[in-house]
Amino acid sequence: MTTTSSLISTLPGRSYTDPAVFAAEQEKIFESLWFCAVRAGDLRGPGAFRTVQVGRESVIVVRGRDGLLRAFLNVCRHRGARLCSEESGEVRRTIRCPYHAWSYDLDGRLAAAPNLARMPDVDRVAYGLVPVHLREWLGYAWVCLAAEPPSFEDTVTYAATERLGDPEAVARYRVDELALGRRVVYDVRANWKLIVENFMECYHCATIHPELTAVLPEFAGGYAAQYYVGHGAEFADRVEGFTVDGGPGFGRLPDVSQDQDRRYYAITVKPQVFVNLVPDHVILHRMFPLAVDRTVVECDWLYHPDVVASGADVSRSVELFHRVNEQDFDACERTQPGMSSRAYRDGGVLVPSEHHISAFHRWVTERLAV
Repeated sequence: MTTTSSLISTLPGRSYTDPAVFAAEQEKIFESLWFCAVRAGDLRGPGAFRTVQVGRESVIVVRGRDGLLRAFLNVCRHRGARLCSEESGEVRRTIRCPYHAWSYDLDGRLAAAPNLARMPDVDRVAYGLVPVHLREWLGYAWVCLAAEPPSFEDTVTYAATERLGDPEAVARYRVDELALGRRVVYDVRANWKLIVENFMECYHCATIHPELTAVLPEFAGGYAAQYYVGHGAEFADRVEGFTVDGGPGFGRLPDVSQDQDRRYYAITVKPQVFVNLVPDHVILHRMFPLAVDRTVVECDWLYHPDVVASGADVSRSVELFHRVNEQDFDACERTQPGMSSRAYRDGGVLVPSEHHISAFHRWVTERLAV
């Protein structure tokens, strides 16, 4: 990247359009790093499962009879058939291949197969499902396909400390104890990096986010919360809560500090998670890059369990960020065609309030060079 005056060059257009670049990202980013796959609370009882696409692999995350979550490649060890074609569901006792009926216990061990008794030399562990590394944080299951995963603390949880400057700052929200109030799934016709870049900057906020800048007026100046370590954008004086009309939300989460009250914090956990923290709820985005120009984004709104259990109407707080999401994703879809233009062959530029995005570009470039 070269510098021209106060402007910094971006990645070239082909980084967002070339299937070969996307294939390299699948291998060296999504299949090599920790990937936020499933909300743990979605898999409540033994046998509950969800399948997710991680790079080029389909992964099953399942709750075992011992209550623990485990992850496996979604591939039968017999002839390679896909075991679970549904996105989610529940199995009674085993995960059963629909092709030849090989069946696997919830811990991945081969449990049964036609005529298996006649093959006593078959090692039921060796021919069990291929395990995938799994860790839980913020109430979500994070998986890693690498044979030797990178440090979870250095590459995932450190992102929160790096952004907020204090490891306790996120812990006070007790995200793992919150309840799901709403989930919206967006199918975005844009490259995943455009979505990351959009989330990281607020140069666009005054243009496309009238509801957000009414609640967080400093965003109209173009500097996003992530531009400053430890900074949280302050609510407007007249605003009572993080809602679409600035009206009251819910009570502040119990452990959120006075300094964090009436502020919005944003964290990017590379490669595919955004965490948004406000006093009474948390909004968490998970991206699932499916093609060079297609990214599915799941957005969860998380509240204190008492709020959800009471049946309280969360629509006004959901509506605020739902509009922000739709505005952002429309902008990303508007940008994607330009990545193929000869006008963007050598890329574009970052203005000073976007300079921190260049660190993301360097990170991507370095990952692909590994």
